[in-house]
Amino acid sequence: MEKVMLIREKMKASQSRQKSYHDKRWKDLKFQAGDHVIFRVTPVTGVGRALKSKKLTPRFIGMYQILEKFGNVAYRIALLPNLSILHDVFHVSQLRKYVFHPSHVVHMDDVQVRDNLMVKTMSV
Repeated sequence: MEKVMLIREKMKASQSRQKSYHDKRWKDLKFQAGDHVIFRVTPVTGVGRALKSKKLTPRFIGMYQILEKFGNVAYRIALLPNLSILHDVFHVSQLRKYVFHPSHVVHMDDVQVRDNLMVKTMSV
């Protein structure tokens, strides 16, 4: 019985040490309605099945706006129509704050299409 008690004490000490390591790195994530986030693409969220390319899918996608907060850890997100098969409520662990960067902006060229669907291109 003494050996069992000694083993339990050692296990509790080890568990406490591991918990302290985890608690040092853990950050409490909180978002407000209107914040912009990206979310993790995982088999659990089902995003991998919703997107066309499975091998080349990025880890995080989006810049989606938070619509509302449910409890302490769930958020409703405004998804695009091509992701309409997904549930729009995500756990906070699947979200990351979106940080704007100028390279994220894609500038579209002005392309004019004629009635006969021909496009005039300039030769170099």
